[in-house]
Parts: sequence; structure tokens; C-alpha cells
Amino acid sequence: MAVTDSGGTESARTPAKKPNRLFKNLTAKLASVPMILTAIVVFIGCTGWTIYHSFTKSRLLPAPDKWVGLDQYERLWSTRRWLVSIENLAIYGICSLVLSLVIGFTLAALLDRKIRGESVFRTIFLYPFALSFIVTGLVWQWVLNPDFGIQSVVQRWGWESFTFDPLNNADIVIYGILIAGIWQGSGFIMVIMLAGLRGIDEDIWKATRVEGIPVWKTYIVVIIPMMRPVFVTALVLIAAGIIKVYDLVVAQTSGGPGISSEVPAKYVIEKMFQSQNLGQGFAASTMMLVSVLVVLIPWAYLEFGGKRRD
Repeated sequence: MAVTDSGGTESARTPAKKPNRLFKNLTAKLASVPMILTAIVVFIGCTGWTIYHSFTKSRLLPAPDKWVGLDQYERLWSTRRWLVSIENLAIYGICSLVLSLVIGFTLAALLDRKIRGESVFRTIFLYPFALSFIVTGLVWQWVLNPDFGIQSVVQRWGWESFTFDPLNNADIVIYGILIAGIWQGSGFIMVIMLAGLRGIDEDIWKATRVEGIPVWKTYIVVIIPMMRPVFVTALVLIAAGIIKVYDLVVAQTSGGPGISSEVPAKYVIEKMFQSQNLGQGFAASTMMLVSVLVVLIPWAYLEFGGKRRD
């Protein structure tokens, strides 16, 4: 709209200039600078440094001039101990992922029914998560000990032929470690699932009851699909714990009997600090990084790719 000033000239009323997006939320952006620098220098920098030295023949100290190409990786994948650790991680990972989700969601669904003493049960189920993995491993080492653990108790009840000694059986030792991991982690998954269930609108439950839909079918058809972000978050947290499992193994079996309960994290630690073979340890840790990316990329796609499509 044109207006005339006192001198008789017209000037156009221009709209107010929008602030530059660069300076929007400037305080928050400045506050995040230390975190961004730390992530770039420490995480990305150290990751690149590790990957580079995995192609060298570093022993006690990094040796960037001793380039050997893919020799460390060829040696890694020809080592029986590494192959056993990968097999154990696959067994532990698949079983832990499935059982943690199933047990955690089942416990959350039961608590969500507004049972009496809910806070007491919630505390009991969550308490193991407050313990360190070392403590959990030692506790379950005693529980599974054949001399005074489950086997001894059942035999004193009259079943003298009963045997249950997984930690000393090379064929099933990884399942003994799995028991301890499930016992500690299921309570945490239960809390995540319970928070998701409490976020479901009560009108949905009322509508399903009016329609005569059974409770179990409501969970499968209605509730679980609505909780997809919660399941994705739980899946990522479980997967992160699986990949770096170390304390439980050291506390319960120290990798034994023999090498039957070896895991990748233990292989990396021992190669770097006991065998003083940094190149081999860096190669193994790089393969662990690849496994993390295998989990992280699908999660990022599910979280952000779906929102972009919406």
C-alpha cells in the first residue's frame, strides 16, 4: 500500500525483515557447541584413528608407518577364537532381543491392569537393573554353581538325578550367561513398555470393550502397532547392550570353559591390553563398529524416514 509523505513523494510500506535462520535460537546453538566439538574430536576423530591403525602392524604402540592392508582382517576372520565369539554374540543377541522384548512387554501389560501392589512389583522387577553387570555375573555364578546352587537345592529335594550346570558345559555355557542378562535387563524394558502403555488413550480401551474385542487381540492388533516407536527404542537399547557385553562373561566364566563363552568385546580388550597387539584389537573393534552401524542405520531409517514420508 502506497503512502504520501510530507514532501509529496510516495514510499512503499515494506514488511518487517525476518530474522536470519542462522541466528534463530542462538543461545541453544552456542550451548551445544562444546558437545558438537567433543563428538567430532573424540568420537569421529578416535574412530577414524582406530580404523586407520587397523590396517597397520601396530603392537605395543601405534605404528602408522607399518601399513599391512587387510592382513589384520584376514587374520581376524581366520582365528577360531574370533569366530566362536561371533557365534556366541549371535546366539546371545537373538535370544536376548526376543526374550527381553517378550518378557518386558508381558510384565508391563500385567502391571498396566492396575493390579494391587503395583509399585512393589515394579520395584522388584526393576531392582536387578540397578546392579552392575559384575555383581549380576557373580550372583548368577553362585546360583548356577552345582555345589550350592540350583542343582544342589533340587537334589536335596529328592531329585538326585537332576543336573543343571550350564557354566561348566561348553555346549550351553552361553545360555547360562543369557539367563543373567535377561534377569537384569527385562525390568528396564518393562519400564519402557509400561510408559508406552500408560500413554495409550483410555478411550481406545473403552472402544475395544464395546466392540467385544478380546484383550489379547486388542494388544496384538491395536496396542502394539501404536507402540512402534517404543519398541524401536527398546530394540536399539537392547542391541547396544548386546554388542558391548563383556562384564557378565568375565564375572561368570572369564571366557571358559576354554574359549566356549568368548565374546567380541572380550577379544578386543585382551588383544589390546594383554597380548599387546593393537593392530588386531583395532581390526576387531572396527568390525564391532560395523555391527553397531548395522543396528543404527535401520533405526535411523525407521525413526526419521517414516516421519519424512508422513
